Amino acid sequence: MTTLQKNVQAAIDELVGSGAERGVQVAVCRNGELLVDAVAGVADPATGRAMTSDTPVYVTSTGKGVIATVAHVLAERGALAYDAPIVEYWPEFGAHGKDKATVRQALSFSVGVPGVPVDSTPENLADWDGMCATIAAAKPWWEPGTQIGYHPQTFMFIVGEIVRRASGKRISQVLLDEVAGPLGLADELYLAVPEAELPRLAVIEDSGPAMELPPEMLESMPFFRVVDGFTAAPLRALPDAAYSNRADILTSDSGASMSARAIARTYDALQNGLISPERLAEVTSVAASGDDVVSGMPAAYGLGFALRLLDRETTFGWFGSGGTAGFADLATGTSVGITKNVAAAGEFSTVQHIASIVL
Repeated sequence: MTTLQKNVQAAIDELVGSGAERGVQVAVCRNGELLVDAVAGVADPATGRAMTSDTPVYVTSTGKGVIATVAHVLAERGALAYDAPIVEYWPEFGAHGKDKATVRQALSFSVGVPGVPVDSTPENLADWDGMCATIAAAKPWWEPGTQIGYHPQTFMFIVGEIVRRASGKRISQVLLDEVAGPLGLADELYLAVPEAELPRLAVIEDSGPAMELPPEMLESMPFFRVVDGFTAAPLRALPDAAYSNRADILTSDSGASMSARAIARTYDALQNGLISPERLAEVTSVAASGDDVVSGMPAAYGLGFALRLLDRETTFGWFGSGGTAGFADLATGTSVGITKNVAAAGEFSTVQHIASIVL
């Protein structure tokens, strides 16, 4: 056992032992080698089922990096072009002046359709065709390409439907055929979990009672503002434990369940031949930056990835709202996956702690 493996294992054992976490996975890869494969705690506290290295965990926005990866593999194959208008693949998307919006803008969070109807329910978000039709028909919040804004709920549908129209297959199937299968991750890397595999998943728990925000505070937060009946974050479909354990979400293409090992290996593959070095450089360079009108914070986005994570200029990836993460550091070639099943909204202390050990 390497020193790095020992240090990470000790850290997550302490987190679980203290009660801060219930179950944790951490994986670190570099140049095709799995340097860390650490796991602690339980996947299901009701039964005592242990968290194992191959346990899939619902990871919310950490899945965005995997969605982007699928798009880049298609681009590598010549089936998708970043500067093509989205309507070239998905004609219905052109409603209300979105006809000139490009795939590049969709990947760089500048396409201008960050919101879903304010009354959206989990059932709505599990309905792929229905959500895609709603998003295609929506008015953009800004002229595509003129501003940037995080697309928390719509990114998966916009990029996923572009992939489906370009390939003729659901994005979950393209992921299996082009990424998960070839990498030997078919049972650990999902955008739609087969129903028979649901019992293998970690059970997500809330870290505590939901915080009730007063209406005036909600109105002041860009994330919750409403434009023409659409909001970036519908309160009826926030990814709490109840949402994250729903079978209809988990088995739909709008879900993302994966092990830390699968996440780390995917980022490692991106750096080691899954796409060309030239394409890797393009997708991890700044494509859009400035004040994010949805998050209300400064941001820098590549093509499907957040950049400069953890205050490191050479990192790219995504953090998930419950405290999971998938990212890589181009300077060292290190790729990291972190999953856990206690969902603490906006709390990334575990991610930061692990990152301080492995980077």
